[in-house]
Amino acid sequence: MNKKWKLAFLGLLTLNVIIVLILAIALFSPIKDEPLPKAQPEKEAVEFHVQSNKEDLNRVIKTFIEKEKAKGFVDYNVYLRDQVELYGDIAVFSERINYKLSFEPEALKNGNVILRQKGIKVGRINLPVSYVLKAARDAYQFPDWVKIMPNDELIYISLDKMKLESDLKVKADRIDLKKDDIRFTFQLPTE
Repeated sequence: MNKKWKLAFLGLLTLNVIIVLILAIALFSPIKDEPLPKAQPEKEAVEFHVQSNKEDLNRVIKTFIEKEKAKGFVDYNVYLRDQVELYGDIAVFSERINYKLSFEPEALKNGNVILRQKGIKVGRINLPVSYVLKAARDAYQFPDWVKIMPNDELIYISLDKMKLESDLKVKADRIDLKKDDIRFTFQLPTE
């Protein structure tokens, strides 16, 4: 009888070690990022320059996210304050853990936007930023023009690939959230 208990204990110990090894490999394996998208060539267009503020853009973002939530694709929120803040939750084992990611936005010369990760809060757990970004990327369906890049700790927003009505295109000219100075150029194709 003692031999059976020893074998059962060794079998259970082996199973636990295998599970821990699998979890460690999954957590610490490198994350593959997609390359940054290339800007699409510009068509002949009429340009309209728009200056906005955080309050108005928060309303636009909220409306967009609410439409996506109605389709069942998203369960996160984005707010513009002195930084861009992304709120959501991720599944860890059988629990849902809330997180908050803070980003510093940067308008690129090609009109697209990079959100560089600046802060992270994940429940009471201190997880690597790349892990949380990867978990968010895998858990939610973001639009095609939003690329989450965990290794670089950033989100790339291809405004030139965003689908708007009447083939309208948008380019970010300036994003200074601390001064509440946000400027875009809207391009309406004439061809």
